[in-house]
Amino acid sequence: MQNEDFLKDLNAFMQSKGFIYGPFPEIYNGVSGFYAYGPLGKLLKNKVENSVRSIFFSNGFRELECPTVVPDIVWQASGHLDTFTDQTVECAKCKSVFRIDKLIEEVTGKETAGWKDKQFLETIKKEKISCPSCKGAFKEEVKAYSLMMKTLVAGKPFSLRPETATVTYLPFKRLNEYFRKLPFAVFQIGKAYRNEISPRQHLLRLREFTQAEAQLFIDPKEKNNWTKYESIKKEKLPLYTSHHQEKQLKVELISLDDALKHKHIKSKAYAWCLHLAYKQFLSMGIPAERIRIRQHLDDERAFYADDAWDIEIKLNTFGWTECCGVHDRTDYDLKKHAEFSKQSLEAVRDNGEKYVPHILEIAFGTDRPCFTLMDMFYEKKEDGEGKSTFKIPYHMAPIDLAVFPLQKKDGLPEYAEKVKELLERDFIVDFDESGSIGKRYLRAAEAGTPYALTIDYDSLKMKDVTIRDRDTEKQIRVSEKELKETLKKLLSGEMKFL
Repeated sequence: MQNEDFLKDLNAFMQSKGFIYGPFPEIYNGVSGFYAYGPLGKLLKNKVENSVRSIFFSNGFRELECPTVVPDIVWQASGHLDTFTDQTVECAKCKSVFRIDKLIEEVTGKETAGWKDKQFLETIKKEKISCPSCKGAFKEEVKAYSLMMKTLVAGKPFSLRPETATVTYLPFKRLNEYFRKLPFAVFQIGKAYRNEISPRQHLLRLREFTQAEAQLFIDPKEKNNWTKYESIKKEKLPLYTSHHQEKQLKVELISLDDALKHKHIKSKAYAWCLHLAYKQFLSMGIPAERIRIRQHLDDERAFYADDAWDIEIKLNTFGWTECCGVHDRTDYDLKKHAEFSKQSLEAVRDNGEKYVPHILEIAFGTDRPCFTLMDMFYEKKEDGEGKSTFKIPYHMAPIDLAVFPLQKKDGLPEYAEKVKELLERDFIVDFDESGSIGKRYLRAAEAGTPYALTIDYDSLKMKDVTIRDRDTEKQIRVSEKELKETLKKLLSGEMKFL
């Protein structure tokens, strides 16, 4: 269930401090599902996306960028035109339409994965759930609602992509030529669009959002001959597994090796992808104790998926929230696009044998991690006392450093500007000379800035600065010559603030 009070306070913080604006456009009353990133929000999103790129690049993935508007034949082949729908319920009084699973989850806190229409309607009746807009009763029927955003290009039907995955499969022949042999791995970070019915969960459910999806193209015969698995097989993941025919789920900290032995996971290559996805969220500074990896139930998993798990994160606002899906899509996508395009989308083994590659997918967005970081690390004022802070992990802070001249006179601003210029090629640096030094420290803490650099009168004599730690409020003096390397070590965690 939603924590309404905290969400209201968090939203006010995000709006007032320049993280997130909306619903957008506010001056025209806004449209749900559309938000703008302000100056701090955009810097935070850049940090998230750079973290994603760093992990993928270091594991052999290469980045693509494909069009966001694609002919409908592509979506017909992928199945999106006919099956990309949500189940909805309509208010009998005001005619407002809501996504029924999210409505029930928000009101009751129940997980609705795998539910059928009858169960949804019975729950609405039993829990006496009314329309959030007018408190009226709902009609006793569930309708399918297409999520595709439609448009025309030169008079022909096109759709805005609802995901980046499909357009990653379309240049397979070119990719196969470029990489020369399988396996190969690619990813995209870019916009996707979904005609959501009534998005009400801030950045978690948007009509325009940013995805970061990776695809590993692999010979199906090589899934259990994955050498990269050997280095991570002893790693333990918080698997939230279904137990045979039981509908119960249980979290177990289990090694990937044991997960394979117990057939929770079907292949070594898939286990490696699941671990890589988990590592993505840890690398952003999300605590391990807030993460679980949930196996899809049989009636929830897509018919073409051989294996499917979601990474879920426990938020202060919305509780357990799905933030990533890892899927073994088998050869479904390439076969469907080969059928509709009349093109061969095959690879060739060393012995000359042709085959259709399988695809292992890591699918998530960058908006949800941004919201997660704000949700987890924002600490609000209690009863008007104290100060609000944004205690985000230092390496993910939107602004790395703030430079403050102690006073606006006697050459202090000029030397502070020199220090800023020295650092801004390597760091995101804020410069602030207005108000008392205490107020400037507070503004920096609210922005999540890890270190404030103060230029005082001793700095002019000694050619050094005072570095103040955001969380401990401790201070050290560092010479101008050693400043850049010291800050790099502090922000990377290589050096501790004493």
